Amino acid sequence: MLNHFVTVLFFLFPLLAPAQEVLFRAPFDFPLYLSGNFAELRSNHFHGGLDFKTQGVEGKPIHCPADGYVSRISVAPGGYGNALYITHVNGYTTVHGHLQKFLPEIAALVREHQYKYETFALDTILTPECFPVKQGEVVGYAGNSGYSFGPHLHMEVRVTETNEPVDPLVFYKDKIKDTRPPRATRIKIYPQKGRGVVNGKAESPVYYFGNGNRVSQPITAWGEIGIGLSANDYMDGTHNTYGVHSVRLLVDGVEVFNSVADRFSFDENRMINSWTDYAEYHKNRRWYMKSFVAPGNPLRMLNAEGEGRGIVRINEERPYHFEYILSDLYGNTSKYRFEIKGVQASVKPALTQDCSYLKYDVANTVAHSLGLQLTIPEGNLYEDAELRVATSADAHAYSPIFTLGEEAVPLHGYCPIAIKVWPDSPSFTLSKDADNGDNLFMASFPPLLGEEKASKLYVAQRRAGSVGSVGGRYEKGWMKANIRELGGDFFVAIDTIPPVLTPISPANWSKTGVIRIKIADSQTGIAHYRATIDGRWTLMEYTSKNRTLTLRLADSPLKRSGSSHHVCITVTDGVGNTSTLERGIKY
Repeated sequence: MLNHFVTVLFFLFPLLAPAQEVLFRAPFDFPLYLSGNFAELRSNHFHGGLDFKTQGVEGKPIHCPADGYVSRISVAPGGYGNALYITHVNGYTTVHGHLQKFLPEIAALVREHQYKYETFALDTILTPECFPVKQGEVVGYAGNSGYSFGPHLHMEVRVTETNEPVDPLVFYKDKIKDTRPPRATRIKIYPQKGRGVVNGKAESPVYYFGNGNRVSQPITAWGEIGIGLSANDYMDGTHNTYGVHSVRLLVDGVEVFNSVADRFSFDENRMINSWTDYAEYHKNRRWYMKSFVAPGNPLRMLNAEGEGRGIVRINEERPYHFEYILSDLYGNTSKYRFEIKGVQASVKPALTQDCSYLKYDVANTVAHSLGLQLTIPEGNLYEDAELRVATSADAHAYSPIFTLGEEAVPLHGYCPIAIKVWPDSPSFTLSKDADNGDNLFMASFPPLLGEEKASKLYVAQRRAGSVGSVGGRYEKGWMKANIRELGGDFFVAIDTIPPVLTPISPANWSKTGVIRIKIADSQTGIAHYRATIDGRWTLMEYTSKNRTLTLRLADSPLKRSGSSHHVCITVTDGVGNTSTLERGIKY
């Protein structure tokens, strides 16, 4: 991880004021349009605020929503980038992310901390007297810093007492026009394994809404089924798509499920992986919101009636009438209908042969005789799951390859995994897997060379042909790491290749006073970097979205005098491989 600095000072502040009494000023003096709304579905998290468009440019002044004080400043190579937190007297805290720049007095404090603690990334908490602000004052300038791919302002409203994000649009409804209702495109039907079928099969078919917001194709089912919905919201004056504020599902006129995206806690973020079809998103990058709730998912924005938690039981030979009602915060509403006919069909029981059956409400352990130990503490599975562990070998792996199921299964928290490393001098052998009868070849590879080589090992995850690092540490012949999902291959790999540093237009460095370097590291990623000029630490910004380091000499202690200076930049990856670039420069 990149170095960062945290200063913590405690403060007291008024408790939450009722939302209807709160008046927030618009962040800009031009018409407001959104590129993203609250609780939009994102990978592993909900979008925590509103993304205000900035007319396609950076540098637009941001106005303070209400009286308060700057309570936190953060700088990061990804995430919110340059971010400002303002705690208000009305009981809310607003977050302003992806800033181009801070006010001069705040920028000076940031620079002081960066040089004092020799770090680009920082996170500083302030007391009320440091930077008090009034409603309407300029507090910063909108930009594109951090993990942002276009100029905009990311703004959150959090309850100060609990730090829970709430929908900021509640405070800006009169400043943003919206007369367009949400629209659904398709549904996916999920027969529950061993308890239901659709069209006589245990597969999950997809149906599209056509004319009149209806599904015209005939659908039959028997037993227990769940429904998933693909839908977006829309707003006036933009071509963007947004998350749906409210979803209701009625069966024969009775509500069985509803969701309202009005607030969440950060502890609930990963619960999005249970509400949505996690495997479908990872396979096809398509979102389906399930209208049934897994027993281990306590996400508060979801509500399902009865013991079935939104699961519908088709046990009569008759038509069942389904209706979705989608609404936005403005009350714009659309309705979608379809019919499922109950037709008796045989439901085959779920098979659990050659599988580990994992229970959501207890701790689970999975072990394999060839060297696998996986622990899933209680509370990390959202529902029961079957896990088949298969083994194979590869000439480039430093362990057996363990396939932990074919489909991606989300885990709520980090779960410890340990994989045994091949011995230092393997021989070519063909062994029989004692657990499942698979043939396993011990592969040929260069032997490990003591502790130095062992320090370069990491646990790799391969899914759909893509390999990534989940890190890990070597202990007495085992690699130990933490994972947050099942599905795909897990094995021990080695990274002995240092990052590649490529200077960008070095001939112009002296003239522009800006040094830029592209970093490439295909295995364990960038863990640390450091820049010095004439042996003294110098601030250098790392931008994770394009893997670029930028050193602006005008921001360094140097004064332009035409003198020669020695620039040294070192970059270290996740297992300690280091590259160094050294250049002389006149400035």
